[in-house]
Amino acid sequence: MPRTDTLIIGAGHAGLAMSRCLADRGLDHVVLERGSVGERWRTARWDSFRLLTPNWLTRLPGSAYDGPDPDGFMTAGEFAGSLSRYARSSGAPVRPHTTVTRLESAPGGFRVRTDRGEWAARAVVIATGYHSRAVVPALAARLAPGISQLTPARYRSPSALPDGGALVVGASASGVQIAHELALAGRKVVLAVGGHTRLPRRYRGRDILWWLDRIGALDRDIDDVPDAAAARAEPSLQLTGASGAREADLGVLRAAGVVLAGRLCALDGPVAGFAGDLAETMGAAHHRMTRVLRDIDRYVAETPGVAAGPPDPPPGIPVPKTPSEMDLRRAGIATVVWATGFRPSYPWLAPAVLDHGGRLRHRRGVTAVPGLYAIGLRFQSRRNSTFIDGARHDAAYLAGLITSPRALCSAG
Repeated sequence: MPRTDTLIIGAGHAGLAMSRCLADRGLDHVVLERGSVGERWRTARWDSFRLLTPNWLTRLPGSAYDGPDPDGFMTAGEFAGSLSRYARSSGAPVRPHTTVTRLESAPGGFRVRTDRGEWAARAVVIATGYHSRAVVPALAARLAPGISQLTPARYRSPSALPDGGALVVGASASGVQIAHELALAGRKVVLAVGGHTRLPRRYRGRDILWWLDRIGALDRDIDDVPDAAAARAEPSLQLTGASGAREADLGVLRAAGVVLAGRLCALDGPVAGFAGDLAETMGAAHHRMTRVLRDIDRYVAETPGVAAGPPDPPPGIPVPKTPSEMDLRRAGIATVVWATGFRPSYPWLAPAVLDHGGRLRHRRGVTAVPGLYAIGLRFQSRRNSTFIDGARHDAAYLAGLITSPRALCSAG
């Protein structure tokens, strides 16, 4: 059985950041990847997908974007290609097309079983990310046969869907982008709106993420928030990096012909029931946006030399009259897209380190099992821990723990 000091499971941006930090410290390690480097970016994104973060924010340990379009947004394929180049330049010891089937404690560390043999390691870092499994609510089982249903991981383009309209469930980044694309393609679209985080793509002449980076919002520490669980459950930013689309909020969708409805609360065959909470949901999102923009305005006022345009908040969105019930077949709806979020998934994990929801119990990526770590989790230590840019901070922190004298001696 081959042995390595540290085994990393997953060769996405977080796993490769971890590999680079361990290599910089001279620690022997191996990266196991079920497919190719950046596999999920290659196979679980729709055709027109672009990153939500501008290119200049693509920063990994020892690497930063230096191309001709720092304010642009990479496609999924472009980003997967950049990860492959990063792995080669870092000399990352990736073993592609190697699927982990079991991780269990063993004398001196861990035994990792794969479909291509077993490994022994003193330490293991789980870098499979937060988006392993799409969340589909239980009521989906009550949808009438003949109405297609899929998740964003399986959506590719409007032309790949059955003829007819679509009900998109969920109004965070994936939901609004898919709903907008379908509407622009001439499809009838109904959007069931749940909790979301509304922000403008640009504010006062700069990308909103430039401002969030500058005011320190992305660096906010998990220990500084009053409710860590609530912070980790916040919906993703309602943004788009799509070429030519400045915004992707509910006002833009309404202008494109999307019918807005409240949260989907019932399904009985072809009949969908919607909660009467749209006004409250939109009001809460507008309030959160206003608070963020106020923080930016305060930063501009208090920081000499910051180049900023005049305040230009997006307008409020009138709350439309919404349906409480809809017969999807009669309305011409042929597809339901469940844009209801993602969860991590660890079917191969033996150590009892999961909570009742199947999430890893950890503190800043350190589990209760000595030698078992994780990276790429939501708000792992900072607000941007799941961002490409945020992985470098968590990777450096974990690499320091893994290579500390105490950690090295504990396996001896």
